[in-house]
Amino acid sequence: MRVMVMVKASADSEAGLLPETELLEAMGKFNEELVNAGIMLAGEGLKPSSEGKRIAFDGPGRTVIDGPFAETRELVAGFWLWQVRDMAEAVEWAKRCPNPMPGPSELEIRPLFEMADFGDAVTPEIADQEERLRTRLEGR
Repeated sequence: MRVMVMVKASADSEAGLLPETELLEAMGKFNEELVNAGIMLAGEGLKPSSEGKRIAFDGPGRTVIDGPFAETRELVAGFWLWQVRDMAEAVEWAKRCPNPMPGPSELEIRPLFEMADFGDAVTPEIADQEERLRTRLEGR
């Protein structure tokens, strides 16, 4: 199963404060353990929401909203994509993570949808397209 592990934003991350060397070293070590175990598929930190945009959809209309965004505790400061056996394995790995922020912080783990989750809505054409796209992405 694939999961996204999100590092929730903090006042420090939203202020653009960069991590100290010690945290970068600890995270590098943790990421290396994830890669060596075949768990980590991707992972990155995100710049503050003040540098981001949101696109709001309403029917055919699109509205661009400039950051920063309110409710810091609801924002994401970084992420990993992991391949794990189940949610229990994801939780065990997350518990090993160094604290990603200088103060209190939080990780959120969410399973990704797989094509099989969509059931009968997936036609053979949609399944073929998905397979072609995944093959192309893996070839990059």
